[in-house]
Amino acid sequence: MYLFRLAMASLANRRFTAILTAFAIALSVCLLLAVERVRTEARASFASTISGTDLIVGARSGSVNLLLYSVFRIGNATNNIRWDSFEHFASNPKVKWAIPMSLGDSHRGYRVMGTTEAYFEHYQYGRQQHLELADGRAFATDPFEVVLGAEVAEALHYKLGDKLVLAHGVAAISLVKHDDKPFTVVGILKRTGTPVDRTLHISLGGMEAIHIDWKNGVPAQGNGRISADQARNMDLTPQAITAFMLGLNSKISTFALQREINEFRGEPLLAILPGVALQELWSLMGTAEKALFVISLFVVLTGLIGMLTAILTSLNERRREMAILRSVGARPWHIASLLVLEAFVLALAGVVAGLALLYIGIGAAQGYVQSAYGLYLPLGWPSEYEWTLMAGILIAALLMGSVPAWRAYRQSLADGLSIRL
Repeated sequence: MYLFRLAMASLANRRFTAILTAFAIALSVCLLLAVERVRTEARASFASTISGTDLIVGARSGSVNLLLYSVFRIGNATNNIRWDSFEHFASNPKVKWAIPMSLGDSHRGYRVMGTTEAYFEHYQYGRQQHLELADGRAFATDPFEVVLGAEVAEALHYKLGDKLVLAHGVAAISLVKHDDKPFTVVGILKRTGTPVDRTLHISLGGMEAIHIDWKNGVPAQGNGRISADQARNMDLTPQAITAFMLGLNSKISTFALQREINEFRGEPLLAILPGVALQELWSLMGTAEKALFVISLFVVLTGLIGMLTAILTSLNERRREMAILRSVGARPWHIASLLVLEAFVLALAGVVAGLALLYIGIGAAQGYVQSAYGLYLPLGWPSEYEWTLMAGILIAALLMGSVPAWRAYRQSLADGLSIRL
């Protein structure tokens, strides 16, 4: 116990250097824990983007590509799916529900998705959470109604009853707009932290209506144009969609139906399991994730090396102190233990301060991170892995502290009561 008091007194005597060293360690520990927490929560948020869906079906391409455009609204489909193919599998006895999706248009950089009422009833995210409306209602019989994701409504300042015009294509700036067929905002979804927040949802009839007078990817001109009122009275059954999601009556039949879809002779289709595709996609980002973690470890190592440098630099200045301690009965191992204890105290102070900085940072940025990036960072106790990281830092500090301790041990043996400056 007297060694601990002596170590604290010694650090208090060099308080400015000690505080700076502990602060450097605190910043590095905060960075490491922040990266680890963001990494963990990002993985959890990524995995919970979609749940409760057994199969996602699209044109034959790659599983990651299908997942990206159908769930994350990134990229484009290689081809469309005929409507009769969707009806064929939607009516399969193994299928409990089916959600068709039609993509390809946008609004001021946000993707537009055509779907049916089944989307609001069956689509799930997180832990089997259903979509909920923060205001208004889902689209109904009028094809020119739109339900906005939370981020779209907030960023573009839309409210119920507002009119908006969709653009052809997915570019942030489009020269071709469906300005003759404006949509009315009838609902705004609650925030989900998923790509749903960044999507405008319209009916399949609405998607068909805005393209009903288009031929070969070009809108009709002059008398060939069809007005919104005329479109409302026409058959708006789609001819093709981009993809569809399936929920099955029994999980046991998942692989059988997947094989049946992949071998469908009507047209080339691909059915994927969302969970497997999510893991495959995450593995592609694993290198960057690990690189960020390794960089954080090196930052912590830099902080510990700074501590080692500070202690080693002070050794020559403290040789008189060590000689006095020897003169009052301290043994060489007492001197070595004192320096190891100082290193441990500095590291412990840095870890505690780093943990405090982490929680202060999370508390201050939690709302912004969730609204801007859809990432929820909880203010909970450190996980078992985080405790392990902090324990590892303390052990590393003890090992580094043994370097100046060994030098002090050798010097105290050589110096005795003589002072060499």
